[in-house]
Amino acid sequence: GYDRVQVLAAFVNGCTLLAVSVWIVVEAALRLWHPVPIHARPMLVVAVAGLCVNLLAFAILHGGGEENLNMRGAIVHVISDLLGSVAAIIGAIIILQFGWLPADPLLSVLVSVLILRSAWHITRQSGHVLLEGAPEGLDVIELQDELAQDVAGITDVHHVHAWMLSPEKKMLTLHARITDAADADVVTRNIGEYLGRRHGIVHATVQIERGDCSEPQH
Repeated sequence: GYDRVQVLAAFVNGCTLLAVSVWIVVEAALRLWHPVPIHARPMLVVAVAGLCVNLLAFAILHGGGEENLNMRGAIVHVISDLLGSVAAIIGAIIILQFGWLPADPLLSVLVSVLILRSAWHITRQSGHVLLEGAPEGLDVIELQDELAQDVAGITDVHHVHAWMLSPEKKMLTLHARITDAADADVVTRNIGEYLGRRHGIVHATVQIERGDCSEPQH
């Protein structure tokens, strides 16, 4: 379905922030090389108005879902605008007081560097999900040992494959070899409950094997 639309939006948002940050650094370098007149008073008024709007947007978005990549990308975007407004206010004050024009581009570079780290993290994480990477923090070898020890009737777990539709929706497939006395349906249900409770995996496909067989018997 469309479970990955939000992840795709987060990826685009992160890429946009990376591109904007690089563009601001380039523009700042050009301003340092060829200074241009700056109207500090209108700049200060607009920056204060922008700061108020961005503070309101941040208050609305904050706490709206830290695990949601799209929400986190939107928050980073708002924070970037908020920091830009703060930098513009500081730059305008410095220019009004001292007439030092390089303050504006230098502060712009500082804000861009601060944004780059968060933007890269959002882009990398959303790209990992889009490429069906394994859930972060999930150790497959450790998971195999856990299931064999904690779920009754299992003698061995192998062919484990894990990926994500989104950070909230983790998927997994595995083969479980069970004892002859174990009930396959009960073991399958117990595996699903264990994975959901312990690792937050919302859907698991389990193939049951007995003895030394490598193919499921039902």
